Amino acid sequence: MNITKSLMAILSGVALLLSSCSTPKDVTYLQGMENGQSQAVRPERRITIEPDDRISIIVNAKDPKLAEVFNLPIYQGRIGQGGNSSYQTADYTVSPDGFINFPVLGKLHVAGMTRTEVASMIEKQLVEREQLKSPVVSVNFQNAKVAVLGDVARPGEYEIDRDNMTILQAISKAGDLNITGVRTNVLVVREDNGQNVAYRLDLTKTDQLMQSPAYYVQQNDVIYIDPNDTKKRQATSTGNTVLSPSFWISVASLLTTVTALIIR
Repeated sequence: MNITKSLMAILSGVALLLSSCSTPKDVTYLQGMENGQSQAVRPERRITIEPDDRISIIVNAKDPKLAEVFNLPIYQGRIGQGGNSSYQTADYTVSPDGFINFPVLGKLHVAGMTRTEVASMIEKQLVEREQLKSPVVSVNFQNAKVAVLGDVARPGEYEIDRDNMTILQAISKAGDLNITGVRTNVLVVREDNGQNVAYRLDLTKTDQLMQSPAYYVQQNDVIYIDPNDTKKRQATSTGNTVLSPSFWISVASLLTTVTALIIR
């Protein structure tokens, strides 16, 4: 009876080792997408300007001198060794109530608007007030960033360099998830109307991911990647001992010795 119990313990240890060698199914992104298959994506949501955002606004016209008054110069700096100059403009910081103070035009409410909408509004006012003919206005975010934390290659803050950046593109900036990162339960925390809203995403399920409100990232989003249980247990010196092959080899060796002594 004792021999049987010992053999069963050995077999259980071997079975555990074999199961640990199986191929994980939760590490591959966008599972289920086949060649040529289409997938519906949540409608694009362009980034809108929020209070405390910093934006640059550059006005161009056929006569550059006429446009100078609408640009806020900081300095004319030298680039490289060739002596070329770079004319830079100041950033506008959006006030808590959503305004910027624009040269000549005065206070403009920009909160809740996209870059394109702000550019169109300024172009229209410049023409209507007969300040410029056919102006071209460029608006860019200066501090739109997303934070990627947790079990990724390079945690940190990363610039949102396009209006429709997806969570996959944001994660790629951080060097992708480590192999120990949990892809099925990614947390996105977003500021919305003075509150933090949490979204949970499964990067392995294509349809659910692309329909999530957090598929397109927004400025100040925080993306957190949870480490898997094995990595969590590494926080203690003996956390993964029971799962290591050497542990079970030692147990099997001990049980074999005990069994041999019993038989004798």
